Amino acid sequence: MKITSSMSDINTATGVMRTYIHQPVGDKKYPTILFYSEIFQQTDPIASAARIMASHGYVVLVPEVFHELNPIGTVLGYDEAGRNKGNADKEKKDVQSYDSDNLAMIDFAKQQTWFDGNIGAMGFCIGGHLAFRAALQPEVKATACFYATDLNGKLIPNKPGQHSMDRLNEIKGELLMIWGRQDPYIPTKDRADIQAKLNAANITFTWHEFNALHAFMRDGDARYDAQTAMIGYQLALNLFSRNLSD
Repeated sequence: MKITSSMSDINTATGVMRTYIHQPVGDKKYPTILFYSEIFQQTDPIASAARIMASHGYVVLVPEVFHELNPIGTVLGYDEAGRNKGNADKEKKDVQSYDSDNLAMIDFAKQQTWFDGNIGAMGFCIGGHLAFRAALQPEVKATACFYATDLNGKLIPNKPGQHSMDRLNEIKGELLMIWGRQDPYIPTKDRADIQAKLNAANITFTWHEFNALHAFMRDGDARYDAQTAMIGYQLALNLFSRNLSD
């Protein structure tokens, strides 16, 4: 499908959140995907990934995940300065603010003429965790998490009982969990622990591990694996086609 891109500034409980909207051209109604970036916000590779999903018949919303901490329109570089700033923002933002961000985006989607009533979530790296966090919302029917960081750690500030893995009973939709086996940020032990907790919670999910590094979905990165990335997109599209259709 041909797509168009725009933006909207959405009011949240913690301030205005610039949100980029990628959607098919035309006046039909489509499912919505809440699409979460890495710590760098909407870089060119993230925008490209969002447009790929939109071209398959979805309205894709890409929020500035650290909107409280940066001027509107901030994009961090894929360099040491960008990583340091992004990681500092990640540690500074309270995890519950992501919940209010999700509520604001869901409310925004519900008011749009293009919304067909179905919502999913997807994200890479910290965005994979934020997509997982979005799955706590009852409206989210399917979630694709790519190499989600911090699910088994404590780098994101939390109040007692607010860590994402403490709230698995709130997840009602289907999860797709995708990992790189050579990812140094999410070692084998952590992945096994996460999988065991999902199994114990009796959540509907699929689990895929590829021989790939962290950020293997990021076009232009030295770790990018184009063939495996295509499989990742197909798995996500399969998830959404099965769960986000009336």
